[in-house]
Amino acid sequence: MDDLAILSRVREDVPDRSPDDVIRGRAALLRAIEAPPAHAARPRRSWIWIGGSVAATCGLAGALVVAGLPGTPGSADPAAAAVLASAASAARSVTDPLVGPGQYLEVRTDAVYAASGPTEADAELARRERDGNMTEADATSYLESEVSAVWVPSDRSSEWVFVSCARTPVQTFGPRSETFAAESSGFGDDVRRVLPGGRWYDGNAFGMLSEDDLSALPRDPAQLLQEIYRQNGGAGPSRDGEALVWIADRLRSGTVPAGIRSLFYDTAALIPGVSITEAQATLNGRTGTAIGRDEGTNGFRQDIIIDPATGAFIGERQVLLRPGADMPAGTATGSTSVTTTVVDAVPEGTSLCAG
Repeated sequence: MDDLAILSRVREDVPDRSPDDVIRGRAALLRAIEAPPAHAARPRRSWIWIGGSVAATCGLAGALVVAGLPGTPGSADPAAAAVLASAASAARSVTDPLVGPGQYLEVRTDAVYAASGPTEADAELARRERDGNMTEADATSYLESEVSAVWVPSDRSSEWVFVSCARTPVQTFGPRSETFAAESSGFGDDVRRVLPGGRWYDGNAFGMLSEDDLSALPRDPAQLLQEIYRQNGGAGPSRDGEALVWIADRLRSGTVPAGIRSLFYDTAALIPGVSITEAQATLNGRTGTAIGRDEGTNGFRQDIIIDPATGAFIGERQVLLRPGADMPAGTATGSTSVTTTVVDAVPEGTSLCAG
């Protein structure tokens, strides 16, 4: 069961969404989960439905600060800047895998996501007493794993193949969470989709950077950071936090060329507040350094995990810094680990899910 199916328990006016929309909606929900410290005044905020998830809206204002050199006050702290500089340097010497005629780039994602929403009892109460409008107290959560892969042909204008495996609960957080997991799991199926030219049924691109996207990126890190600020507008809890999310979202596609990874690392080193959050962080059996930025306004941190020796992007995660929806502080509410391989053929059916 995905987030839209969970939401449909409460409301019947839920539009169709692509998997990318669901991911963005899930991120909005997780960023909105907030439990301020007891001594802090609870902020006033309105709640809206975004992409199938509940999200908080609030005003955001701030003066424009021009990014400085890595390690200076207007950028990442010196230790994080050094790790990012090392990874950027290593990535510049990497040769990207060559996908020959008739071959495919297999991009596999091993992920863990938080499924958040009401139990059937709480959903019924919301329908009966609040016309289906949810509050923070209605939400509980559990973590579920998902394996997916996309096979990108050498000729990107031809057919791509995407396979997503049914999710499996991997962690719950108390009795209500266990009930929610039992009610929600078991509804998903293994899915195989053919994407002509890498586009979904609604015409939206799969989510990987196209050659046009790559060519349009400024190659100067400071200029790229300003462009990211411009593209993001007022999104997110802070413009600097959202800039790191922008970079993480693109890196997790698994198809960012080594030279652009290097550019992204150099750009991340210019983001104020970025620091080393875990010196030895492991995702899916691979270990690297976690670089992130705490978002004090909503208790959420975005991390990217990289290998400073090779410039490899290992994965990314979102970490909850304060309890919310029955999840304790420190929970990785979402994580993705990406591996890429050149293959000669696409596996039959959904055989990916059998392993």
